Amino acid sequence: MPSQSVNTVVTSPPYWGLRDYGVDGQIGLENSVEEYVVALVDVFREVKRILKDDGTLWLNLGDAYAGSGKGAWSEKDKQKHVYVPDPKGVETKINNVPTGLKPKDLIGLPWRVAFALQADGWYLRQDIIWNKPNAMPESVTDRPTKSHEYLFLLSKNQKYFYDNELIKEPAIYGTLDVRGSEGAFGPSQKAKREDKPRGSFEGKYGNEAFRAIRDKRNKRSVWTVSTKPLKEAHFATFPEDLIEPCILAGCPTDGVVMDPFFGSGTTGLVALKHSRNFIGIELNEKYIEIAKKRLSEVQLELIHELSC
Repeated sequence: MPSQSVNTVVTSPPYWGLRDYGVDGQIGLENSVEEYVVALVDVFREVKRILKDDGTLWLNLGDAYAGSGKGAWSEKDKQKHVYVPDPKGVETKINNVPTGLKPKDLIGLPWRVAFALQADGWYLRQDIIWNKPNAMPESVTDRPTKSHEYLFLLSKNQKYFYDNELIKEPAIYGTLDVRGSEGAFGPSQKAKREDKPRGSFEGKYGNEAFRAIRDKRNKRSVWTVSTKPLKEAHFATFPEDLIEPCILAGCPTDGVVMDPFFGSGTTGLVALKHSRNFIGIELNEKYIEIAKKRLSEVQLELIHELSC
């Protein structure tokens, strides 16, 4: 690929030690955490080369625990929320405790990769918490159930394209507040504020609780997005609502979005819906067929809308 040809990259690489996709040279089955991190750094070094000077990388990674060394995964331990082509596929387990860790230790994979990319020249701009309200239940009794993942925003240079206005969210107590049909200033509040000074109303915090100065605020760093199943396959996909802000903020209209771990094509799907071009790279044939089907359906919808 030519250098400086892509505006933004939105992707989620295979998680370490989880699945065997049956392809030589695949990422995720390295013998150590260090080898896995090096493999990803190598990939994203090429990503940096093809990014425009004002380009960004939005990187989603899940974490893992050091194995107990007691054998293969049991049925109840399968992580069905990750991208897998076949629920009966070969399972892998992090049986050997990585150097420097103890059994049951949280490995901290997302941060290890983020710091390695930072050391390789990337600007680590933001850690975003993907809060999953419908997270998979866990049978653990000695720690909380994990219900979040990380999404990192990294940039190629100190200054970069970021459309802050396009992804702003409703302000608390603004007229766009989603907690009511008309926000905090629904019908019940309108009468109460008619004779009040501008910017105040009778709310739950007293007679003069102030409303937001603006109806929208900057996007916060905790994004609550439910995981969603895909009917064509037995695995969860990148939720559209999770990556939509990444594409809107990171890529101008008619720009180019790339996903080097394309999977079922959700990055391309969201890009198409918002008038962005996309490039998808995928080595698993099952994923490619699913992605083609999903993308063709979106393209037909767009053609229909244009014809109307």
